[in-house]
Amino acid sequence: MTDLAAFRAETRAFLEANCPVSMRSPVRSDEDICWGGRNWRFQSDDQRLWMERMAARGWTVPTWPKAYGGGGLSHEEAKVLKEEMSAIGARQPLLSFGIWMLGPALLAFGNEAQKLEHLPRIARGEIRWCQGYSEPGAGSDLASLQTRAEDKGDHYEVTGQKIWTSYADKADWIFCLVRTNATAPKHLGISFLLFDMTSPGVTTRPITLISGKSPFCETFFDAVKVPKANLVGTLDRGWDIAKYLLTHEREMIGEGGSGLLGGRSPGQMATDAIGLDATGRLADPFLRADAAMAEVDALAFALTMDRYKDEAASGGRGVGDRSAILKYAGTELNKRNHELMMRAGGHEALEWEGQRSNDGSLPRAWLRTKANSIEGGTSEVMLDIIAKRLLQLPSA
Repeated sequence: MTDLAAFRAETRAFLEANCPVSMRSPVRSDEDICWGGRNWRFQSDDQRLWMERMAARGWTVPTWPKAYGGGGLSHEEAKVLKEEMSAIGARQPLLSFGIWMLGPALLAFGNEAQKLEHLPRIARGEIRWCQGYSEPGAGSDLASLQTRAEDKGDHYEVTGQKIWTSYADKADWIFCLVRTNATAPKHLGISFLLFDMTSPGVTTRPITLISGKSPFCETFFDAVKVPKANLVGTLDRGWDIAKYLLTHEREMIGEGGSGLLGGRSPGQMATDAIGLDATGRLADPFLRADAAMAEVDALAFALTMDRYKDEAASGGRGVGDRSAILKYAGTELNKRNHELMMRAGGHEALEWEGQRSNDGSLPRAWLRTKANSIEGGTSEVMLDIIAKRLLQLPSA
């Protein structure tokens, strides 16, 4: 038996013994996801047990070093863990922006004290993070941001506003881009700061979207004091960290193109909605063709994502600019899948409230996908990155 085969057998046995039955079903809503944080309230004892058992093993962040709360797994071992979890339908025990975005950035740019302070708490679900990037006048042109951090000797004083700050009203800490040099070229005067959302001077205001619900907030900073120890990387060089972090954000958003909605494929959900014909096929031939195409495209996308990640792991670097491909393709697939389900559901898919529709989860999710092609960089910006940096096409 190879080492990897032995690891698979051990992993399978651990998951079978430790993953509660209720954690082996698809998440039905945002409330089913364990986000962690100081104010987090577990939805059930099973959710708490599943997170605690996986965190104790370091498997909430399986590839992070053990010294920082991770599992210390190789890329190959992490793939085995993912496959074995998928085989029993196990939910992710913990999801957070700390895992997806800040953690990788701290591993690459943080000093040892910052890694030891923040990474284990992310891995154990003790701190929930939000991202302070976009501003009212700095969206696609993020480097034009105006939130400033003034040097006050032993601390920075942060003043300004961020917008589209996902879950800012629920987050404990924020990783934030601020301007620390007003005279330098715009990309060279930005720094990367971490600070507590309960700091005096921090306020948030939820933003409601067309779906009637929203994770987004406006966030305001009024002379917020931030210790200088919370500066990540080099002063005025935060743009380097920002770009690195964005590649991980785009990978995360792109994963929505996996083709699964609530753990089920578009074809399975369309079958539930309209049934099968006498030959055992999806009753609507046009919908059948579109569902088949969606599942083939989702499989091709998943294989592309795995290939990019394998190449990145073997080369010791991140996915880099190819994250633009994943982000663009993944968000377009996710929008298509939700549109497919709205078509399959007919007029019943428009039900907005009530227990039968789970408070209109399908139409609200469909409307929410419209933001996928804006957040994390618009589709137009992604296509521009692909054209210029990957295909090296000449500028117009």
